[in-house]
Amino acid sequence: MPTWSEFAAAAPEFATRVGGLFTAYKHHTMATLRRDGSPRISGTELEFVDGDVRLGMMVGTRRADDLRRDPRVAIHSHNVEPPEDDSIWAGEAKLSGRAIPFAGEGEEVDRFRIDIDEVVLTGWGTPADHLLIERWRPADGMARFERR
Repeated sequence: MPTWSEFAAAAPEFATRVGGLFTAYKHHTMATLRRDGSPRISGTELEFVDGDVRLGMMVGTRRADDLRRDPRVAIHSHNVEPPEDDSIWAGEAKLSGRAIPFAGEGEEVDRFRIDIDEVVLTGWGTPADHLLIERWRPADGMARFERR
């Protein structure tokens, strides 16, 4: 699976828009899998460092245990309600992939970098009378779908 920088090299304009949604707000939503396979939703922060998407969390959290047991993860950007009229809506971004643990120097936190499996951006189409879903996957590249 590619790193964020490899994804950004393959789809630079798309990566800029998606990255903008993830950096516009600090808090996002992350889904992991519990030991029994059921989903766990948690708040999270992420950062873009050295071409990676990184997560950090306090040592010993359940979500860190989830990721060490099963590295599959999905992250949804901070969600802002779409406007009722045809005005501009930045949309919402999602990424999914595998969380790879790494050691932070002298820190007492669990750190993970995300290798990318899929990136999705949902927003208004033009005109703003339908949804435009843009998706990137390593094997398929970019795809666009409209929902009316």
